Amino acid sequence: MQANYFRVMNWKNALIIGASGGIGAALCAVLKASGTAVTELSRSVDGLDVTDETTVERVLGALDQTYDLVIVTTGALEIDGAKPEKSLKQLSAKAMMDQFALNAVGPAMILRHVARLLDRKSPAHIAVLSARVGSIGDNKLGGWYSYRAAKAAVNQIVHTSAIELARTHKSLAFVALHPGTVQTAFTEKYVARHASVPAPEAAENLLGVLGALDSSHTGQFFDWAGERVPW
Repeated sequence: MQANYFRVMNWKNALIIGASGGIGAALCAVLKASGTAVTELSRSVDGLDVTDETTVERVLGALDQTYDLVIVTTGALEIDGAKPEKSLKQLSAKAMMDQFALNAVGPAMILRHVARLLDRKSPAHIAVLSARVGSIGDNKLGGWYSYRAAKAAVNQIVHTSAIELARTHKSLAFVALHPGTVQTAFTEKYVARHASVPAPEAAENLLGVLGALDSSHTGQFFDWAGERVPW
């Protein structure tokens, strides 16, 4: 189901982490066009390095407003030239640690700050961009060990933190999202192998999905079309 079939949510104040990336920038543009006030944070502009806990504390600790939409878009498929592994023989401890630092630990450090940035009494949405390859139940091909494992880890972080925040934020929908294959620098080496969409279309799809969710969906994993992805 395409995102334009979903109810549109009128967010007032959004926080986009990773706003200078392909999907992050597109999300900012779509939200601004709809009248949402957007706080944009990124490493290139604001020095927000999610792998450096000190900069996360400094940048997010300086925020003094509340948001009804928070989206974490940071991540990478290749880090320092390490490509997704095709076999066990290609595993590298450093490559695995780099993947976990950026794709799992980084979002977790961001989420440490999320609770104080939300109004407990008002509806709100939090999304962390994950990937279908992080699904254990959907894994039919194998390979891509480090990236798969890091995304599986961030899925667990989302699910666990959603359980915690549901106790204090009764109107919160907090989910992991698979954006599909998006035409960005992130995927340029792999995009020809899969059906893909431009970043603006992906942003509209993701926001369409989020706009259809409420607190009954919190802690779940959805794709760009609003379909549940198995853990």
